[in-house]
Order: sequence, then structure tokens, then C-alpha cells
Amino acid sequence: MADPPRPRPSIAARLLGRGARGARAVAGATGIDNAVELATEEAIVDAFQSPAVERALARVLQGPAAEDAMKHLLASPAVERALLDALDSELVDKVWERLLRSDEVQKLVERIAEAPEVRAAITSQGVGLLEDLGRQVRRIAHRLDALTEGVARRLVRKPQRTEPSDNAGLVTRGLAFVVDGAIINAAFLGISALFAFVASALFPEFETSSAPAIVLGTTTFVAIMSGYLLFFWELAGQTLGMRLLGVRLIDFEGSPRLSTRTAIKRLIGIVLSILTLGIGFLVVLFSDRRRGLMDRIANTEVILVDRDGRPESAARREALEPLR
Repeated sequence: MADPPRPRPSIAARLLGRGARGARAVAGATGIDNAVELATEEAIVDAFQSPAVERALARVLQGPAAEDAMKHLLASPAVERALLDALDSELVDKVWERLLRSDEVQKLVERIAEAPEVRAAITSQGVGLLEDLGRQVRRIAHRLDALTEGVARRLVRKPQRTEPSDNAGLVTRGLAFVVDGAIINAAFLGISALFAFVASALFPEFETSSAPAIVLGTTTFVAIMSGYLLFFWELAGQTLGMRLLGVRLIDFEGSPRLSTRTAIKRLIGIVLSILTLGIGFLVVLFSDRRRGLMDRIANTEVILVDRDGRPESAARREALEPLR
């Protein structure tokens, strides 16, 4: 079916069309159209830079419509895919590499690492970790003290304890001694390495495996161990290992620090306990106050303390006072 014929424009329409085309031709020839476009562009720019437009845009951006539009935009799956693609792109990797290699970032990292607040936080975290570790070790050691003591008393048919003891048992003492032994060995290895280096430099014919070297090394080890024990016993009544395990030495009169004479007596008691193949240490299992041969010779005892250095019995009494 053929399309119906289009109606012919009226004479007025034809005159207006020819007039408009003629005006455009005249404007293009004279450059008026360029001037009009430039003037229009300047007018649009001036309008956007005006305070009224800025206030209007601020009102729109601060209104609920802009917030809702932003929420819908961020919730759009297309926007999510576009962001993920952008983050996975090589351009972002290159930007991060250049950023991390820049001097400004290195200076920022150094400034953060040197900040007193950061160092204090790291120190507190390290101290807290050591305290938690020591608390767990002490709890396990105290349980093993009671267990080994109960087995030993059962073997010799001695009455069992009816209440927990405030004195350190054999396991707790042994673990403290192991920690102290590790510290003493580390110091001895450092001194030995320094001595061997100096001896080889001054005396190339000197051999560390010779008998004099072995005697000298043994004497040095005994001297370091004795000095370590005597120093800490007189200084604080506890070595580093004893502090970790929460125990402390006192004399039988309750003094928190040992005199030089008492410390030497206790050291002699330890040597005698070793020479008796450990029998002097095993006496702790059968003593009511858990005193070994060294404690009987020096008139001392080893008590359990809290992290502030107070006897656990006193801390336990203070904790129970508000309940009474």
C-alpha cells in the first residue's frame, strides 16, 4: 500500500525556512556564528563560577538526594565490577610500586617507626607477652610441683598435704635453674669466643682443645655461674630464671635480700647437692616447707611471689579481705 502524499508546506513555512537558511549562510560568511558560540560559552562558564551556582550545588550535594544517589551508585553491581577491575589492573600495581619506592613514603615509615607512641606500644606488647608466658609457665610448674610431691610422699608413705604450700617445689626450682643455665651458657659462649679470637691472634700455636684450655674453660664457667648466682641473690633475692618462675629467696628471718655470707653458704649447699648425685635437691619433695640441703645449710627458703614480688600468701590475704 503506497504512502499517502505528504502535504505541501505552506507559503509562510517556505518563506521562514528560506529565511533561516539564508541567515545561517550570512552568519557563517561574516563570522557572527563563531562570536555567538564564544559568547554562549563564556556565559555558561560565568554562570557556573557564580556564587549562586556554587551555593546551589552545595545544597544539592548536602541534601538527601545526593546521598541516596551515591548509595545506589555504590550498591550497583556494575560499579562494583568496575572498581574490582580497576584494583586488579596493572596500572594500580605500578602506582603502588612507584609510591612504595618514593622517598616520601620511606621518610613517613621511618617517622612512624621512631615515634615514641609506637615504641611504647611495641614495648608494652612485648612485656605483656612475656608476662603471659611466665604466668602460664608458673601455673603449669606449680601443678607439677604438687603432682611430683604427692607421688614422692606416697612412695615413702608420708602424709599428703591438706593445703597448698607457699613455697616453691622441685619442678619450679628446676625450671628456674634451666633458664639460669641457658643465660650462663650464653654468657660463657660469648666470653669463650672472644677469648679464642684474642688467643689465636696473639698466639697462633694456641689450641683450644688442649688440657690447659679445657681447665681454663671449666674454671671460667664455674666462675661465671658462681658470680651470676651470688650477684642476683644479694641484689634482689632472685635470679632471672627465678623471676620468670615467680619465686624468690629469703632467709629464715624473712629478709628479702641475702647477705654475702648467706649467699656463699647456699652456693656451697648447691655444690654439695650436685656431689651427692642430686639427693640434696630431692629433699625438697619430703620437706614440709620444701627446703633442700642448700636451704638448710644457709637457713633460707624459696617462696612463691606474684609479679610485684610480694609473697603469694600476703597477696591472697589482701584479695580475701574485702570478702570478709
